[in-house]
Amino acid sequence: MDISVLAGADITTPAMVLDKAQLLSNLQSLGRLRQQSGCKALYSIKSLPFTPVLAAAKPYIDGFSVSSLFEAKLANEILANAGSLHLTTPGIRPDEVAELSGLCSHISLNSLSQHQRFAPLIGAQTSIGLRVNPKLSFVQDPRYDPCRQHSKLGVDIDALWQSSAIGHVQGLHIHTNFSGSDYGPLVKTVQKLTLYLRDKLGKLRWLNLGGGYLYCQINGQQAFIEQVRSLKDTFGLDVYIEPGKSVLENTTHLVASVIDLFVSDGKTVAILDTSVNHQPEVFEYQFHPEIVGQTAHGQHQAILAGSTCLAGDLFGEYHFDQPLQLGDKIVFKNVGAYSLVKASRFNGYNLPDIYQYDENGLEKLKHYTYQDYRQQWAID
Repeated sequence: MDISVLAGADITTPAMVLDKAQLLSNLQSLGRLRQQSGCKALYSIKSLPFTPVLAAAKPYIDGFSVSSLFEAKLANEILANAGSLHLTTPGIRPDEVAELSGLCSHISLNSLSQHQRFAPLIGAQTSIGLRVNPKLSFVQDPRYDPCRQHSKLGVDIDALWQSSAIGHVQGLHIHTNFSGSDYGPLVKTVQKLTLYLRDKLGKLRWLNLGGGYLYCQINGQQAFIEQVRSLKDTFGLDVYIEPGKSVLENTTHLVASVIDLFVSDGKTVAILDTSVNHQPEVFEYQFHPEIVGQTAHGQHQAILAGSTCLAGDLFGEYHFDQPLQLGDKIVFKNVGAYSLVKASRFNGYNLPDIYQYDENGLEKLKHYTYQDYRQQWAID
């Protein structure tokens, strides 16, 4: 899809638009990688648990990766017992263990404490694993680094090496990167894991290499293919990956409209009918989203601002070749992963409508109503 057409599309805003052709292209790329390497692929639904995405992914993957009971229940509806369902989370609740065990084919416990308390409660039909913290940091921003100091994610590899727990699990789960554009960190992680646990890896059934890599966009897959084949040939392991953002790369765009324009301290401010609460990482991580029509040296500048009362509800300052007008549409590119799933109705502003673009054009798939908002807060 040429996303520039969205600026003139007849849709209500704000709106998330899912490009189905791009989604299928990403899934086909993942399918080829799965075939070439022999790995098993899971879609990590935390990035976007929208059921049309899950249904589209199902033919190209081996199952889903989830992080909570609600995610597990939704994924199970789509899988209908026709695939794997893997869970790992620091937040397992004692009152949810039995239900999770009934839903999930694999559960990777996050700590030795979790293993001690919950492993005896998990049914025999569920394969138990442990998440490992290999103590290797590849991410500069500690907010995204699973292996940051005092990490809450996984068992310290030194503690695992000295523990007897690894003799009582069937698999291990590792996740050390974020938006990785090459496989160097993955190779280093596996090398360290092998160095520490070589004699024990052959006694396991599976290894989950996690996500954090833009699998579908990385040029040159040979390093990954060789790594997976080596793990399979040397240790007889089933090897899983669980991409999320990679599946959604360039598939979903947010369209908003300019609803007010004014000058503040000499600069033009354009109020949009969306908010950073629809793209929370803009506010949380100072992410500067790319938009259609921005130019590096455009003569007309405007601060794009959200419609809530939060003073920091700002997307940033952008340059344009033409001055913005009331009613103009602003298209934020590539905001599918971790946007809508984190979005809120702060100030009572509605969540974006969701459209799908395919060979038949644009189709509205979902609209939230006042009743959805009221149901969240009313007690009657």
